Amino acid sequence: MPYLAHFGLKEHPFTLTPNTNQYFPLPSHVEIIQSIQFGIARNTGILKVVGDVGTGKTMLCRLLLRKLVNDNDAVAYLNAPQVDPEGLIGLVCTEFGMEPGSRAEMLQSLNAFLLEQHALGRNAVLIVDEAQALGAAGLEAVRLLSNLETERSKLLQIVLFGQSELDDLLAQPNLRQINQRIGFSFNTGPLTLVEAVEYIDHRVACSRVQGVDFPIFTPRAMELLAQAAARVPRVINILSDKALLVAYGDGAIQVAENHAESAIDDSPQLAKPVKLQRGWVRRALWGIIIAEVVAVLALVMFNDNLQAWTKELWNRASSAITGSSTAGQPAEQAPPAP
Repeated sequence: MPYLAHFGLKEHPFTLTPNTNQYFPLPSHVEIIQSIQFGIARNTGILKVVGDVGTGKTMLCRLLLRKLVNDNDAVAYLNAPQVDPEGLIGLVCTEFGMEPGSRAEMLQSLNAFLLEQHALGRNAVLIVDEAQALGAAGLEAVRLLSNLETERSKLLQIVLFGQSELDDLLAQPNLRQINQRIGFSFNTGPLTLVEAVEYIDHRVACSRVQGVDFPIFTPRAMELLAQAAARVPRVINILSDKALLVAYGDGAIQVAENHAESAIDDSPQLAKPVKLQRGWVRRALWGIIIAEVVAVLALVMFNDNLQAWTKELWNRASSAITGSSTAGQPAEQAPPAP
């Protein structure tokens, strides 16, 4: 594909579908996965991960699925299930490979299956992505499933991934029973600015053709994209992909500041406004001021009475330079007045 070849890429680095091969191992996310695995191993019962849209919950969900399958655990996965309690039990049974039937039959079959897995030393795990879609009735059905247990341990481990609405649901008084059964709760959120820049760089590095290592994004372009995306991974992906397209249309092999600005301007519904500093404006201002100061100094050599006026001019120049510095960055300091 010409677009990918233009930048020396083997695949698109900023797709919206979570790609575990491009996973950026944030310390906080690594800790969440490890903690969930620990909770499953100790038969906690119910675990919960909540975060705003686009902060990496589905990526964590996919990573957990892959790890559990590699560990030979029995896994049932549901994505945004909008069904009644009986339908939910049927979906879980189907995911574990059982035939649907009446509610009593399904619960009996599920219990027998879980006891068999327990005897084999295997974990049985139900993972629900977008769990806020369950609603109050669906969450109550999850509580009933968590009742399947032996005298010493839970037979079914349940991991709920959801948006902040999931916490709102669980705060309802009629759901206090399931809320009290959640052993561990975790939250995902925006990246730091440093992490966001490293995230862009990592995604590009994972998508490169082997042997190609020129920088596709300038540091300033990555910083602008991260700031405009409010450091949310999904929005970073959208803006970064647009910036690549702008650079490709421009015939450039590197995404520069102007390409990032165009991508941000094209996404007013997503991008957070950022104060952009165009470097050429500051350089031009410096050139004008320096030229004026040099001319004044030349005059001072011949007229000592101009010293006071020179000092005033220098102070105004210093104020102008300080006022033109980038927001969020330290102002450039003028040299001491002569």
